[in-house]
Amino acid sequence: MATTTTAFSFSSSAASLAFFLLLALNTASGDGIAVQQQHFHTVQLSSLFPSNSCSPAPSTEGLNKLPVFHKHGPCAQAQQLTSTKPTADEILRLDESRVRKIQSRTRKAADVRVTESTTIPAKDGSIVDSGDYIVTVGLGTPAKQLSLIFDTGSDVTWTQCQPCVECYQQKEKIFDPSSSKTYRNVSCEAAACSALDAATGNRGCTASGSTCVYGILYGDASFSIGFLAIEKLTLTKTDVFDKFYFGCGKNNKGNFGGAAGVLGLGRNQLSLVSQTSDKYKKLFSYCIPSSPSGTGFLTFGGAAAKSAVKYTPIASVAGGDNFYGIGITAISVGGKKLPVAASVYSDAGAIIDSGTVITWLPPAAYSALRSAFRKQMSKYPLAQALSILDTCYDLSKFKNFAVPKIGLFFAGGAEVDIDAVGILYANKPTQVCLAFAGNGDAKDVAILGNVQQRTLEVVYDVAGGRIGFASGGCK
Repeated sequence: MATTTTAFSFSSSAASLAFFLLLALNTASGDGIAVQQQHFHTVQLSSLFPSNSCSPAPSTEGLNKLPVFHKHGPCAQAQQLTSTKPTADEILRLDESRVRKIQSRTRKAADVRVTESTTIPAKDGSIVDSGDYIVTVGLGTPAKQLSLIFDTGSDVTWTQCQPCVECYQQKEKIFDPSSSKTYRNVSCEAAACSALDAATGNRGCTASGSTCVYGILYGDASFSIGFLAIEKLTLTKTDVFDKFYFGCGKNNKGNFGGAAGVLGLGRNQLSLVSQTSDKYKKLFSYCIPSSPSGTGFLTFGGAAAKSAVKYTPIASVAGGDNFYGIGITAISVGGKKLPVAASVYSDAGAIIDSGTVITWLPPAAYSALRSAFRKQMSKYPLAQALSILDTCYDLSKFKNFAVPKIGLFFAGGAEVDIDAVGILYANKPTQVCLAFAGNGDAKDVAILGNVQQRTLEVVYDVAGGRIGFASGGCK
């Protein structure tokens, strides 16, 4: 390891000074150590925790971008969208629930086998089974602004609707179809109603048999039930869709963190991606900010394409056709690939998901990752595990510390370095953890979570059959 810090009894300032003195000495001692240092991030401990003020994104006027923000961060507070913030333990428990739900849909399946533009700013929200980050869109005529969790693991866009049979508390006024000039229900005979079978696995009809009913059940027992309807969707001032299918939720329950519903970005024909394909050609991208106090973006169409993007083919996941499959071939820690056969990853298969928090790996891959990471972090004191995260450190005596870089290798040759803020999950200075977990079974699908996606622009070229990654997408 290139940098060492041994005086744990130092004050924070003394420990920080010692860190930089040792760093300077090691750099001067030879090219070998300097090369080693290229495989470590120097991290300021305070950078792992959100500030109390919102860091807004640059102006998106005329750029067709939607801002993305964290529902429990200061940007959400400015818009009065916050609700009770869950604890880290609750977040990880709900994340595990979501993962188990996804894996239950793919467990019995076979192995993984190998324009115009609009951008919506995205912000990070509380972790629920349906996703993490939120954007604001307009629905109806006149347009009612609604903050929705955007989720690549969901297909149907839905929002709570008046009158409610049961509705959870949301921060914005609940959408009232009777106040819109363009709302109408979808009949049971419509093709869109039949599409619910693949999108949610649940559909029905009203007692009269005239109106299509959807049902979505999430892994943590949250749910939304209501009418499948058509409305006008407004993404930006210039990007308006007159006939958008969505769920008008009459009976909704769960921990959705004050958001009005979900924006479905999956691969089913009812997803926003498919419904806007004539305009956007099934091309979109997003960037998740580095912390809850930052703002990212969600972009649709040609503006999502960048020359620096590293692409990997979309892999098909049997039993999970609505998910975005990826082919992980290797992982490196501190510049060295783990001694894990490529078949370990391919036997399990993998997806990328905006709604899952941490990254879940096959047991053998996670074991190797944990071992390599702990070895290269041996100079720092271990701390108590945090829920499912078993590799945690007490960094309270360090203003700065060194963490080994982690790289992901994908089918097609793409190599992606995870940003420093995407390696760790920080609960408090005395409990900073490796943001990865191991699956319970070698056949369970691996999931690339949103922590590891932070600051990357992730490009979904669905029509082109590929997913890309570009560094420095947002801060």
